[in-house]
Amino acid sequence: MDTLTSMELFVKAVESGSFSATARSVNLTPSAVSKQISRLEDRLGARLFNRTTRKLALTGEGRAYYERCQQILADIQEAEAAVTELNTEPRGALRVNMPVVFGRRHIVPILGEFLERHPYVSMELSMSDQFVDPIAEGADMLIRVGELKDSSLIARKLAEARRVVAATPNYWIKHGTPTKPDDLWAHNCLAYSYLSSGNTWRMTDPEGKEHVIQATGNLASNNGEALLEAAVEGLGVVNLPTWMVGPDLEAGRLVEVLEDYAQPEPSVHVIYPPGRHLSAKVRAFVDFLAGHFRERPLGGDLRKG
Repeated sequence: MDTLTSMELFVKAVESGSFSATARSVNLTPSAVSKQISRLEDRLGARLFNRTTRKLALTGEGRAYYERCQQILADIQEAEAAVTELNTEPRGALRVNMPVVFGRRHIVPILGEFLERHPYVSMELSMSDQFVDPIAEGADMLIRVGELKDSSLIARKLAEARRVVAATPNYWIKHGTPTKPDDLWAHNCLAYSYLSSGNTWRMTDPEGKEHVIQATGNLASNNGEALLEAAVEGLGVVNLPTWMVGPDLEAGRLVEVLEDYAQPEPSVHVIYPPGRHLSAKVRAFVDFLAGHFRERPLGGDLRKG
């Protein structure tokens, strides 16, 4: 029997006044309780009770040990109550890692609403477009866009988007508008360095046939906004998600091509370590994000015209 259980059994014996009553409360036999108390006394090297046929009487050492046990058990109960409260009312520092551009455009603008709903929560944001280990980084959760790596982490889809091939109207006039994926070989394709597929663009036609294009061009970057800005300035062709290029498509600064060719969807996921108990602050933020993107989708159905 461990020390904590021995303490609890000892306290019950003191407060009930007999081993028989203690045994009934913990579903043991009186002899089993007596043996556990004797083992406790042996471990401590002190007699805790003066035993008679009628009652148990604490010794001086027993009285001192009882008072300390009471305090220790009360402290444990208080600690457990505090954790239970934390898991009921979201509070404390919430550490979130997210992609740079997606975080800046779609997460940071809504943090005020979340923090207003949960005034006992504070947030610590870190931004990186590379996958990180939340446990090693000390993050409570990650937000990631695109294909997920296999891992033991828990992932929940928050939103879907669509990847589009686009350039400026003037670029298409000058270089010609592609009508099939193979036509992109003749174009200046701006490459995103962190794309899991590298510079390989995969598209599926309406008949289900896959087309694989090795995109080539004179600019690559690990930042999608840099590529987007370059495309808006007429440098070349980008292959980016609608949540990034949507405003430029709607404003006519960029024009989408190859709309009938599907690409792997850059879905948005929230990721957190596995475990039986998800803290209230993480649960609250995950539910908040899911509700937000359910009401305000990322433009996965955004199409020209």
